[in-house]
Amino acid sequence: MLKDSCPGSREIRTPYPEDIKCFWCDTVSEIWSDEVETICKGCGRTISREMEPTCIDWCPAAKECVGIEKYERLMKGRDKCGGGVDGT
Repeated sequence: MLKDSCPGSREIRTPYPEDIKCFWCDTVSEIWSDEVETICKGCGRTISREMEPTCIDWCPAAKECVGIEKYERLMKGRDKCGGGVDGT
């Protein structure tokens, strides 16, 4: 069950679309604020981005606050990208 949650998790619980430019072809694609990577609609390559630190990085209640599924997906994405933006 999700906690009533703190204000710091609002963006994680309610994602919003953002634009990201492809490293290879300069096409602008949509990525959601809680996603680490997306597929470029121009060339089909994976576009990755560095995620800013959030409360899930330090808060002991993060799993309960944002939900286990979302927490695990975000942490896996951070590990996979290693903070890089090259998408390899």
